[in-house]
Amino acid sequence: MAKRLLDFRDRTAIAGVGYTPFTKDSGVSTLTLACRAILAALADAGLAPDDVDGLATHRVGDSAAPSLVAPALGLDDLTWHLDQFGGGSVSHAVVGQAALAVAAGVAETVVCYRAINARSEFRMGGTGRGLPVSPEIQYQAPYGYFAPPQQYAMYARAHMLKYGTKAEHFGQLAVTQRANAAKNPRALMRTPITLDDYLGSRWIAEPFRLLDCCLETDGACAVVVTTAERARALRRPPVTISAAAWGGGTSHLSSARSDPTTTAAAALAPRLYAQAGLGPGEIDVAEIYDCFTYSVVVQLEDYGFCAKGEGGPFVASGATALDGTLPVNTHGGFLSEGYVHGINHIAEAVAQLRGEAGDRQVPGAEVALSTAQPGYILPATSALILKRS
Repeated sequence: MAKRLLDFRDRTAIAGVGYTPFTKDSGVSTLTLACRAILAALADAGLAPDDVDGLATHRVGDSAAPSLVAPALGLDDLTWHLDQFGGGSVSHAVVGQAALAVAAGVAETVVCYRAINARSEFRMGGTGRGLPVSPEIQYQAPYGYFAPPQQYAMYARAHMLKYGTKAEHFGQLAVTQRANAAKNPRALMRTPITLDDYLGSRWIAEPFRLLDCCLETDGACAVVVTTAERARALRRPPVTISAAAWGGGTSHLSSARSDPTTTAAAALAPRLYAQAGLGPGEIDVAEIYDCFTYSVVVQLEDYGFCAKGEGGPFVASGATALDGTLPVNTHGGFLSEGYVHGINHIAEAVAQLRGEAGDRQVPGAEVALSTAQPGYILPATSALILKRS
């Protein structure tokens, strides 16, 4: 069945971004983190809380719902809000849905945020929590198989067996992203690493070592979505939302897809590029969801930057470095900057397109791709294409 394309190219924009510090122990509630990031994003845009008529977030576990954030900020008349169930796979759908609401006139200024005490409180990969809602888990939990590193490790191993992908390929990605983080004062991990450091790090779930895995982080990040016209009158250079796509429906946990080395991103990518009216060759910088090193390798393939099975050699060639043909995760990504469940990738893309990324700036960056978890654990994924206005 033919898919109907959303038609709101460049009608909305991200006008502000805000962060809290990324730490291992924030010392405050998730609600406080959310409010601080939202206020920082509004200040960045030159707006005040009274300008906000929409709030949006996504959640699993630790979260601050719009119904709690709104009164904390003194907002008593939201015209639209979203509390999307789901992990990193829906992180970019939240911003896409906010853009739709703004384009439709349902709201004028929506702040999309994610706040999480994922180190000091709710540790996502831990076993001391309730089981996820996915029905397949009941067949896996008795064997101790339900933590994300275990699940992703199986897909990574499948890719290695089918295409000859090597641990050194994953390691080069970790090394490259740490080099980017060394230029990012916000990053939790800024000490450079070598491939030997990577290979010497302890096992988590083979073939994953410690340095294959994202950081458990306390922190929050927020972005302000409004009309492109209004954004041009605000404090910062606007970054327009050229395309937003989300979708799914089948999960690898149910073996619905015959090839575990292809993700939901492969189905979504054509819709995303068609919305924006461009192709992968026109992307200047990519912020690719890196819960694990492998998730970047497979998405490089599924978003069309290299042939299937060539993601590892593509990374090893230096193509994803700051001076490469496709700079990836220029802030250090979840592996080295911090894990805020997707939104900090979007914020970094905005910084790059504004030309405000400092020592890690990609010269002449005009078009950015930012992606969500590619649909392995939950049967969904999402992504954005952003442009310098």
